[in-house]
Amino acid sequence: MNATEEDHGLDDAGEVGLVEPVDFYYPQPFTFESGQSIPEFTLRYETYGRLNADGTNAILVAHALTGDHHCAGIYSLRDRKPGWWNNMIGPGKPIDTNRFFVVCSNCIGGCQGSTGPKSINPETGTPYNLTFPFVNVVDMVRTQKLLLDSLGIKKLHAAIGGSMGGMQVLQWAIEYPDFIERILPMATTWRQKSQAIAFDEVGRQAIMQDPEWKEGNYEPDKGPNMGLAIARMMAHITYLSDTSMDRKFGRRRQAGYDSKYTFDIEFEVESYLRYQGESFTNRFDANTYLYFTRALGYFDLAGSYGSLDKAVANMKCRALVVGFTSDWLFPPAQNREVVLAMLRQGKEASYLQIDMDLGHDSFLVDSDELFELTRAFLL
Repeated sequence: MNATEEDHGLDDAGEVGLVEPVDFYYPQPFTFESGQSIPEFTLRYETYGRLNADGTNAILVAHALTGDHHCAGIYSLRDRKPGWWNNMIGPGKPIDTNRFFVVCSNCIGGCQGSTGPKSINPETGTPYNLTFPFVNVVDMVRTQKLLLDSLGIKKLHAAIGGSMGGMQVLQWAIEYPDFIERILPMATTWRQKSQAIAFDEVGRQAIMQDPEWKEGNYEPDKGPNMGLAIARMMAHITYLSDTSMDRKFGRRRQAGYDSKYTFDIEFEVESYLRYQGESFTNRFDANTYLYFTRALGYFDLAGSYGSLDKAVANMKCRALVVGFTSDWLFPPAQNREVVLAMLRQGKEASYLQIDMDLGHDSFLVDSDELFELTRAFLL
């Protein structure tokens, strides 16, 4: 029986529980937007809930730059943390798995089970490394469509995602206008501007200047960990805000570091960033970071279709675009511009700006306002 909003409020929302990833194998050549191709590919994905008989209750969740397919549930009772959007997905939650069949895949080019730079090229028996094709957001979407077709999904009830996930959501509505009913992109943009491109370039240079990068041909356990950690540290700052960082850390000293005049860790914020950088190297591939940040830079709806208005002209879905006041990576204005273009083209679109001081990552945290608007939009 489908749950209703009255049946399940946030207070009594449940968990999807134990989950496991699945691999979708596509045994045919796939040609990327760049014109380059690979002979086959795999997408690792997870699903929650059940697909209805008509194949029309599916929701696609698209992950951000450093995210993956594991967006809800746990793999074992020993897991310290659930999936990255566990607060949003589950029985009675805003993306209600009592009503919807939720799918999330690790993007093509990724490093969490999907085919990417560290995967073995079946034609050579060695890792692709930098021979892997350049990836665009449209490639992510087209491979996801092949996955959804294999699952028997006839139409998407909605596609939802933040940041790079939001870019995928916009691309979905353009690429497959008859396949999707609603889109909910958050904290995103229709094209990266120069500041965001610049931050990504500094991160790439940190990786590529690490002696262990070796032109991308590093051993799996001997990669450019220092460069990747620095890239993550810098990027993580752009995901937060000055207010949220000051509230969390202030100028507090790390315990045991009362003296000054040292280049070791002194402030708590320094310790936090180093932890973020070091832990990132345990779960992410440096070459994937290069490819995905390039994909962000290549994403430009106006450049690809002639103008933003022309890009959205063929959209047929309803849209709710969400921006956050403290997001300085993809500021609210960039989110609002998408809605204005859709309205100029006579589309059904709304813009909501949420006043939160947590920065770009606001879409990942608990927010009653975000939860309720997501729930209402999906009805």
